[in-house]
Amino acid sequence: MSETLEGQLERIVYFNDESLYTVAKLKVRAVRELVTVVGKLAGIAPGEVLKLSGAWEMHPKYGQQFKVSRWSVSVPSKVQGIEKYLGSGLIRGIGPEMAKRLVARFGDKTLEVLEHRLEAFLDVPGIGQKRLEMIRKAWEDQKGVRDVMIFLQGHGVSSGYSAKIFQQYGQETIRVVKENPYRLAADIFGIGFIIADGIAEKIGVAKDALIRAEAGILHVLEKMCEDGHVYGLYDDVLKRAEGLLEISQDVLERAFTNLVSSKRIVVEDLKNQGNEASNGRKAVYLKAFLVAERGLANRLKALLSVPVESLKIDTPRIKELVQKRLAVLLSKGQWSALETTLSSKVAIVTGGPGTGKTTLVRAVLAVFQWAGKRVLLGAPTGRAAKRLSEVTGREAKTIHRLLAYNFKSGGFQKNEQNPLDADVIIVDETSMVDVFLMYHLVKAVPATAVLILVGDVYQLPSVGPGNVLRDMIDSKRVPAVYLTKIFRQARESLIIVNAHQINQGYFPTVASADRKTLQDFYFIQQDDPEKVLSTILELCCHRIPTRFHFNPLSDIQVLTPMHKGIVGTANLNRVLQQALNPSNEKLERMGCTFRRGDKVMQIRNNYAKEVFNGDIGTISQMDREAQKLTVEYDSRPVTYDSPELDELVLAYAVSVHKSQGSEYTAVILPVMTQHFVLLQRNLVYTGITRARELVVLIGTKQALAIAIKNDRPQRRMTRLAFRLQ
Repeated sequence: MSETLEGQLERIVYFNDESLYTVAKLKVRAVRELVTVVGKLAGIAPGEVLKLSGAWEMHPKYGQQFKVSRWSVSVPSKVQGIEKYLGSGLIRGIGPEMAKRLVARFGDKTLEVLEHRLEAFLDVPGIGQKRLEMIRKAWEDQKGVRDVMIFLQGHGVSSGYSAKIFQQYGQETIRVVKENPYRLAADIFGIGFIIADGIAEKIGVAKDALIRAEAGILHVLEKMCEDGHVYGLYDDVLKRAEGLLEISQDVLERAFTNLVSSKRIVVEDLKNQGNEASNGRKAVYLKAFLVAERGLANRLKALLSVPVESLKIDTPRIKELVQKRLAVLLSKGQWSALETTLSSKVAIVTGGPGTGKTTLVRAVLAVFQWAGKRVLLGAPTGRAAKRLSEVTGREAKTIHRLLAYNFKSGGFQKNEQNPLDADVIIVDETSMVDVFLMYHLVKAVPATAVLILVGDVYQLPSVGPGNVLRDMIDSKRVPAVYLTKIFRQARESLIIVNAHQINQGYFPTVASADRKTLQDFYFIQQDDPEKVLSTILELCCHRIPTRFHFNPLSDIQVLTPMHKGIVGTANLNRVLQQALNPSNEKLERMGCTFRRGDKVMQIRNNYAKEVFNGDIGTISQMDREAQKLTVEYDSRPVTYDSPELDELVLAYAVSVHKSQGSEYTAVILPVMTQHFVLLQRNLVYTGITRARELVVLIGTKQALAIAIKNDRPQRRMTRLAFRLQ
């Protein structure tokens, strides 16, 4: 039987931005202790008054709690609630301290003064004319959004998301939401299908409505793409949609037909695939993904069909030139690779760490520069581009910057009509490049230019959809060279030796513990997750800084396969933040606490700010009153307003996937049987190869053995290799 509960939100204890699951503390009248409430309560702010429907339950570990099924929000009327409400970042110019002063001066009339006698705020210390105007504008914006807020919150949408929705649609919000609430999931970052579906239910959209079925199918395809697939199989898409929506196949098939007719999805027959994925099955693409994959294949074939211009330089002269410029002798494999790159329109250079990829890039660069060719260097991330600049002594840019993204028009300025001004384009860390970015890159490569792609094909594939580097090699249409010889200097590093051993399916070499001699590779046997957590804390805070003199914040990076669990990113970040940065200077946003000095990661591409998914920086400044903070990315400051903070997460611990393209002084990597689903050889290999000077694996030999044996990671659904053939 459903019960109701009303109270003021005191604090958010936990918030999961994927599932929206929230644990919060509520102050309920006539109840002495704070009440624990749990449920999907995205975007609520401390100080708001919540009216909840649900049921009491007894949790075996956390005791009695109220499980929420429906909820709504109202503006507080009491002093304490008003202070929390104004201090939550809702109104720019009023932070926690200023909220305290305002309530001390105006008491329960504070919101009334804000509405009708704003000039009275000038009596409060710290408010001058400039800040008053900031508050006035923010409050006017709030008034403009009020009708929308009342409508949305009446349908279960929190104030945080209501402001974002209003920002997107303005006065059209109510019309848009009534016509098609599922547009919110597509148009607004942070609002997924689950929230949109909840709103749809509250405004009366039938469970078996075609609009809901269409949105569910699109959501299933988008989730598949988030998992790295470029398409889904027809039967699989319908099965997942049926499980998600709990509606009949008949409705889903009609919705599917509508989506095909409106060209939002495209279906291809797989009978010509030529492998086990065929059997007459159908591939279902979101239209943009098909355009990218087809376009990439066609453009690569077009480039490969153009004859290569001769450099008019013979082999003895090349050897003399490279030896003079680089002061090194290339190995037989490197010479073969160099000859391939100099005689191909598109070429791939791949190999593990220590095999001389960087030396080869420098040799290629020397030859093309000698021949008077214009060379551009690029990489997928800012860190990878910076490292490429350091090893070549030439400017390297991110691919986004090379292609000159225009955030106003929302597209790349460099394309087939306005190609890159270059004779040679060299891209490093190509394994990270997804099908979309590679499509836009090859579109901008002039027909007269040479494209050289460098990367480690044994690493995890890109975070985005596709497996571009692997598919290009597997097609056998793009010339590819493998560098396999580990050079003498590299053989002295256990990190590099073990990376290659793991890649070949062998257990890593672990040196016997010697307190006097420092090694660069350690394995700590531990099967208890709680003890693994405490060991990671001990390593980060004391053991590694003491023995190796590494900075815990800038030099040590914890990588983990999982997001959830005791040694998942969420819990590790919470615990490591507490241990490494207990600063009281903090901002809170949707259950996440940011502190000055925190290591943070950008989790979506933001072209306007020129920061991209996976970029790591440090919070250098914080304005609690204006609810702003500044993140330093490689000495470049980027400012975030309160609504933009959901683009940031703590980065004391990050997933191995998100670490691609980055390099850290020291890496700590838990490998446990609890991570069974994700234990793959290329995951451990990628994690180890992120480290320059130290790797510490913590877990069980059984888990590590499972990962090393698992050389058949989940196959990504792509057709690039087939299209190239």
